[in-house]
Amino acid sequence: MSAENSAPRASCEKLDLTRVDARLRGCACLPSLSTIDSALRELLDADQRYNSQIAEIIRCDPSLTTRLLRLVNAVHYATAKPAKNIDEAVFYLGVRKIRQLAMVTQIIEDFQKLVEGNRFPWRQFWRHCIAAALMTREITELLQSQEDEIDYVGGLIHDVGKIVMASAFPDHFEEIYQRRAQEGVELVQCEREILGVDHCDLGAMYLRKQGLAEAYVEIVQFHHAPQLSRYQTSVTAAVHLADLLVRHSKLGESGNHAEVPLDSWLESPAWKILFGRQTAAERDFSRASLNESLERIPVILESLV
Repeated sequence: MSAENSAPRASCEKLDLTRVDARLRGCACLPSLSTIDSALRELLDADQRYNSQIAEIIRCDPSLTTRLLRLVNAVHYATAKPAKNIDEAVFYLGVRKIRQLAMVTQIIEDFQKLVEGNRFPWRQFWRHCIAAALMTREITELLQSQEDEIDYVGGLIHDVGKIVMASAFPDHFEEIYQRRAQEGVELVQCEREILGVDHCDLGAMYLRKQGLAEAYVEIVQFHHAPQLSRYQTSVTAAVHLADLLVRHSKLGESGNHAEVPLDSWLESPAWKILFGRQTAAERDFSRASLNESLERIPVILESLV
C-alpha cells in the first residue's frame, strides 16, 4: 500500500451551534413546506362536488398527473378497471389521498432540488420517507381518526435534517456516511461527533427558520426520542414507530443501517406511549393491523417513486 493510500483522510471540522446556524441561513427554502398549492388545498377541503375543478388543477401539473394515475391503478388494480383519465382517478382515490399525493409530489421535488449533485441513494431515501408517512397515518388511525394531515406530513419530513445536512454541509455528510459504512457507528452519535449536531436537531433548526408550525419542529426534533416530546407526543411516537417498522421491512433507504429486529419495536418508547394501555388482545390486533399495512405499502411506493 502506498504512503498516499495509507495516510488518514482529513476529517471535517466539528462545528458549534453558532456556525451551524449561520450556515443554515444560506440553505435554500422549500416553498412546498409553507404553502402546498393553496388553490388545490382549498378545493380538496371542499365538498366532493368540486371533483371536476380538482381534476382541472391537477392537469396543470404533469408530475402530479403521472403519479396520480399510477397510484390509482396500483391501488385498484385487483378490483377495478384502470383509470383512463384524471377525472376517474379523482373519483377512485377520493379527496384525502389526493391531498396526500399533492404533498408528496411537491415536497419531494423541492427536497430533490436541495441535494442535486450529492451522491446518495436519494430515490430510495424518498421511498423511505413516503413509507414512513403512510405508516404514520396507519398507526394514528388505529387509535383515532385524524382530521388534519399533521401525522402524514410529520412522517414525510421526519428526516429533513439529513437533506439539509447534505445540502448545507456536504463534506460532513459524506464523511458521516463513509464512517457509518466502515465502522458501523450509530448514526446519530456519528453525526454529533463529526458535524456537532445530529439530523434531528438540524432539521428542527431548519424548519424553525422556515417558519413552519412548532408542531412539525417538535416531531422532527424528537422523532428518535418521542418520550421527550411535550405537545405532539402521540404523533411523534407514531413517526418513531413508523420509522422502525419501515426500516425493519427495508422499504427504501434512510441512511441508517442499524438492524431493526422483528418485534423489537414492541419495547420502544413509541409503542409504550401509543399502545401501552391496551389489553393484550388489543395489542395483538394492533400488531397484526400494522403488519398488514406494511405488506400493502410496496405496491403504493412503486407507483409514486
